Amino acid sequence: MKILALEKELDNARTIDFRKNAKAEAKALWQLYLKEIVREFYFRKEKNLAVLILEVKNKAEAKKALGKLPFVSKKLIEFELIPLKPYPGFKRLFK
Repeated sequence: MKILALEKELDNARTIDFRKNAKAEAKALWQLYLKEIVREFYFRKEKNLAVLILEVKNKAEAKKALGKLPFVSKKLIEFELIPLKPYPGFKRLFK
């Protein structure tokens, strides 16, 4: 299952905390990429918030994987998780 994960910065997050944990965050994200859990990662154009595409069995697995990221475990950010499904329109249009 593909999951779209949209980052939200939490109110208590401070710039210094992001700086202190940035290298560990990048390393943890890289590990999720190597495990083929995180398939794509981006920043939103209008602000530096992450947008991730995950490939997992379900939403719970996505939450567990993202919970290992230092920014999440230190309660600097959280993710809105949006399960995706294939577009069904072509089947209806081209019977």
